[in-house]
This record gives sequence, structure tokens and C-alpha cells, in this order.
Amino acid sequence: MEIKLGTNLLLAPYDEETDEKFKCKVVDQQGDILFIDYPVSTLTHRTAFLMEGTRFRASYIDEAKIGFSFKTTIMGREKGNIPTLKLALPSDEEFEKVQRREYVRVETPVDVAIYRNEHYSQYVSEDISAGGLAIIASQADQFKPLEQVELTIALPFENREEGVKYVQTSAEVIRVIDQEGVIIVPLKFMNTDEIDKQHILRFCFERQLLIRKKETKI
Repeated sequence: MEIKLGTNLLLAPYDEETDEKFKCKVVDQQGDILFIDYPVSTLTHRTAFLMEGTRFRASYIDEAKIGFSFKTTIMGREKGNIPTLKLALPSDEEFEKVQRREYVRVETPVDVAIYRNEHYSQYVSEDISAGGLAIIASQADQFKPLEQVELTIALPFENREEGVKYVQTSAEVIRVIDQEGVIIVPLKFMNTDEIDKQHILRFCFERQLLIRKKETKI
């Protein structure tokens, strides 16, 4: 499968359980070899030294906004105008689509700034997933279905070193729901960067684990 130059890749270690992942960009492709720039750690934000032979699961979103993942191995380094790493590309049959049903939706409050009509307004989420979120509004006529807005989402991770991640994306209003006087507005993310989507996924999994821990203590 051909991957467009400039595509953002996220590499997750395949043989160990860790929160650290590595982001990079596709620089070139020659047959079944993919050339990427030197990856940067999502935890330290520094260039990472990855050993030849290390296995990863790589994920990306194509131009049609469809998510794909595949298993890969670092095959070596290439010196040139831009130093690159070589990744092995599997056969087309080994690429996997990332289905929306894999997204974990978690009921948790996060701060959301919405830009519309040349003005920012602050809201709090009812729930969130990598595919979208629902906010609590004060009035039912504040939003209209199919309306598109710009979002800035604050994700407060438990790890102090990681701190708060700010995700910026566009979204479309799905509908407006009146739940006994509480106005809920579900929004579907649009054009979300793959790295930002991974931040949301990790945040959702983290919150899900915290909720389960609290439930077991009750």
C-alpha cells in the first residue's frame, strides 16, 4: 500500500507495554520500504534513538480520513540530506482499518473552548472519545445540527510530567438533546490530526482505568 509523503505516523512499541509512543513523518517510499524522519517521543518530546530490529505498530489517517494500522520493524538507517529510518511495509492484506467502534467513550468532564461566530465560548464535556464528544449547553437553541465549529480541548493527564495536552480540531454538531432540562450537544470530530487523536485515546483509556479503580474500592 502506498502512503502519501508527509503523512504523520504514530509508532507504538509492539513487544512491551508502555505509554511512550513515537511520532514521525513519511519522507519517502521505495517498494516495501518506508523512509521516516527521526521519531520524537510523545513523553519526552525529544528525538528518540530506536534500535534496528525493534518492532512497532504504526498508525495513520489517509486523505479520506480513514485510519489504518500495520505491524512494522525498523530495518536500518539511511544517511542523506535528511537522516531517515527505514520501516518495513507489510502486504496490503496486513493493513488494518481502525474502526470507530474501537473508540472508547468515557463520561468525564473536560474543558472545551468552542470558536464560532468569531467568538470563543467555554463549555464542559459530558463525555468524550477519539471520535467526538458531548458538551453541556445552557440553551437548546445555541447550536444547530450539521453546524461546524472549531474546538480546543484541554486533556488533564494524571502524569504530572505530561501535564495538560491541548487538542485543536473541527467538529460537526450531530443533534441537540434536552434531557429533562439539561441540554446535551454531541459533536463529531472532523480533520483531527492523528497525534491529537492518539492523545484523546490515551486520555480516555486512562480515565476509564481510574473509574474502574474507584468502582472496585466502593
